[in-house]
Amino acid sequence: MSEARPLSVTWLGHSTVLIELDGARLLTDPLLRRRAGPLVRIAPRLPDGADHAVDVVLLSHLHGDHCDLPSLRRLPGPVPIVAPQGAAAWLGKRGLPLVHELRAGERMEVGGVTVTATTAVHEGRRAPLGPSAEAVGFLVEGSQCVYFAGDTDLFDGMARLGAHVDLALLPVWGWGPNLGPGHLDPERAAAAAALIAPSVAVPIHWGTFGLPRPLRRGPDRDWPPSEFVRHMRERAPDVDVRVLLPGQNTQLARHSAAVVPPDLA
Repeated sequence: MSEARPLSVTWLGHSTVLIELDGARLLTDPLLRRRAGPLVRIAPRLPDGADHAVDVVLLSHLHGDHCDLPSLRRLPGPVPIVAPQGAAAWLGKRGLPLVHELRAGERMEVGGVTVTATTAVHEGRRAPLGPSAEAVGFLVEGSQCVYFAGDTDLFDGMARLGAHVDLALLPVWGWGPNLGPGHLDPERAAAAAALIAPSVAVPIHWGTFGLPRPLRRGPDRDWPPSEFVRHMRERAPDVDVRVLLPGQNTQLARHSAAVVPPDLA
C-alpha cells in the first residue's frame, strides 16, 4: 500500500488557501483579484495556476472579502461550493448553482476527504442588503486534519474541534489599523492555538490588502505574524509556527517538524 502524500497548503493571501490532501484540492474563501472594493493587493501577485483544477471551494461566510463573486466565477469549470446555511439561493441567483450548505456540526464527503463545518463567532450578513448566512469554519479530514477558521473570535469549543488537528490556519489580523468584533488578533490567535493544540499553525488574513495611496496607512506589514510568533512562544510553545508569505507553500508529513523562519524569530 502506497504511503499517503503529505498534506500541502499554499497561502495565496488574505483568507485564500489551497489545501491539497489525499488527492483532493480545496480552495478557501477565494479572493483572486488585484482589487476588492476600495482595497488593493499590496502582496505579490498570485502564482500562475494556483486556482486551477480545484475540486471544491470552502466559503466561510458571505462578506465581500471572503465571498468574492468575480473570483468564484473565474475558477475553471463548475466548481462545487460548500457554504453556510442560507447562502445557496443567493449564490445561485448570481450564476453559482453548485452550492452545498452546511450548518456547524454537519459534514460531507468531498473527493475522499471529509469536510465538517465548525462554529465561528462572526457576523455573517452580506452588507448592505444581502442574506444573513451564519459564518462557519471548516475541518478537512483525511489521512491528516486541517482546521480553517474563516473569520472568528475565540470560542470555548475550539478545544473540541477534533481528536487531533495537524494544521490550523488561523487569522491574525485584517487589512487596516484596527479590527472589528468577531476577529482574532495575534494574541487571541495564539490563545486559539493553545486551545486547539495543532501540530502546526499557519497565520493567515494579514499583509495582503490595503487602502490605495495616498490613503494607505503605514504600519509594519509583518507586525501581525511577528506578534503571533511572540505570543505563541508564551501560549503554545509546543506548536510549530510556519509563517508564509502570500504564494508560499508548506507541506506536513506525519510527525513532521519545522522551525520558524529566522527573520520572524
